[in-house]
Amino acid sequence: MISTHEVENQVPAREGIDEYTANTPLVEAVARWGSGGGAASARASLADVGALVGSAAFQRDAERANTHPPVLHTFDRWGRRLDEVEYDDAYHRVIGSAVAAGAHTSAAAAPGPGANVDRAAAFLLFAQVEPGHACPVSMTHAAVPTLELAASGLRDEWMPRLLSRSYDPALGGGGGAKPSALVGMAMTEKQGGSDVRANTTRAERRGGSGSGGGAGSWGAEYGLTGHKWFCSAPMSDAFLVLAQAQHGLSCFFVPRVLPDGSRNVFRIQRLKDKLGNRSNASSEIELDGTTGWLIGEEGRGVATIVQMVTRTRLDCVIGSAAGMRQAVAEAAWHVRHRRAFGALLVDQPAMAAVVADLALESEAATLTAMRLARSYDSDADGAEQAFRRLATAVSKYWVCKRGAGHAAEALECLGGNGYTEAFPLARRYREQPLLAIWEGSGNVIALDVLRVLVREPEAFEAFFDEVGAAAGESPVFVSALDAARSLVRELSAPDAAGVAFLARELTERLALVLQGSLMLRTSPGGVADAFVRTRLGDEGGRQYGVLPRGADVAGILARA
Repeated sequence: MISTHEVENQVPAREGIDEYTANTPLVEAVARWGSGGGAASARASLADVGALVGSAAFQRDAERANTHPPVLHTFDRWGRRLDEVEYDDAYHRVIGSAVAAGAHTSAAAAPGPGANVDRAAAFLLFAQVEPGHACPVSMTHAAVPTLELAASGLRDEWMPRLLSRSYDPALGGGGGAKPSALVGMAMTEKQGGSDVRANTTRAERRGGSGSGGGAGSWGAEYGLTGHKWFCSAPMSDAFLVLAQAQHGLSCFFVPRVLPDGSRNVFRIQRLKDKLGNRSNASSEIELDGTTGWLIGEEGRGVATIVQMVTRTRLDCVIGSAAGMRQAVAEAAWHVRHRRAFGALLVDQPAMAAVVADLALESEAATLTAMRLARSYDSDADGAEQAFRRLATAVSKYWVCKRGAGHAAEALECLGGNGYTEAFPLARRYREQPLLAIWEGSGNVIALDVLRVLVREPEAFEAFFDEVGAAAGESPVFVSALDAARSLVRELSAPDAAGVAFLARELTERLALVLQGSLMLRTSPGGVADAFVRTRLGDEGGRQYGVLPRGADVAGILARA
């Protein structure tokens, strides 16, 4: 027989790589903003995570978790309500590793300067390879500040579980039977979506404990009845739920298992058939006299849960940066090993420009995510808190929106291989749009920026103090910064018209001057110059791969 099939000029598997030390912008950001200026212990821990997520075994688990998606079991074989979701063992290995590394709540367990940066870097590394598990990991991280507002008994019993680094996939939480916990949220409903004040789920105050197990110190107990249109990670141990009480929309703590060990009423109606995020179950649920405990005050539900929302928005930025890093790493790997037209693709000027441009976007997103994480540390003063209030919304809007187009261009670098599910960028392409929607789609975020402009002008002062630190570095940057300030003054005027129409323009300008400032202050000169001239000047293109003449393409690629 004549052999007709020879495998030549195919790219080797990208595995066995320390994804942390290979990511130069991330390493530099941790050294700048992480605990102890990137202390040796933190670097070693992140290198361990990098080696884990870059291993062949972890990548196989990431693929399997997405190709063997969760399955809903509504009833058991005898017809009793079960309401459980079965995940592949690969998913449990992935999320168990993330929890063991502290990618969820390590910054709360050991707070201090840079703790959130260390945690954000670990979160980014895990989300870079398998993003679906990051949803419950992020929600648990974000639930900590809201749980701090709970009654002492509830807080003291549940907080150690959130801070634990152990992982148990079985439902638990009642009577101290389970030492660890993941916490989700359930806010949106069919009729309202982002307009949570349109929620119709009712919460009725109960006179006694009603649930057994000595939960009297958990605070006021309620019965919740209604539906939730999106409830991700329904096998979490507890949820923060918004419902209408006597005095308005309020926040409640709803465990899946009650203190006496019995199951709470939590009916999973169906799982969402999503574009991406396949390894993570998202569900529709019904509550029918479901037991919940009030957190905060009645009628102050949005204010109570807002810290959780803000921190999940932060994780949307980190997750989008993680996706960009995966896209750049895979594209750069491919072009360094694939030959076409007589040379390696990386040596073809047009392809080199595309990958370099993608790398600029990825580096800016990584710096933005890590700088934002630093602003959430326990030593943040008033100015730093004001900065993060605006910068989180601005970055969530811009970085997350850039994710999908970035993934599409990186996928194209791999040609037909990139468009197949055998390679990870097809999965990434389907994943990236989620983070632009989760915790507020574009208009919701842009209008939030306008609300900050009206209610918290000090946030804009803190923001411009931060970004203005790079004012002497580039005339192109100074021009863009002046334009952003002018737009803020225009929209702040008492007679400003069409403010909402300009919300996206304002948010975009702010995001780009933030990224430009960070690049100018932290990245090598040639890298920062290319970013500023393409994103803030008029030398970039409408597609990736249009770089200024004389751009340091080789220097940019060396960091990819």
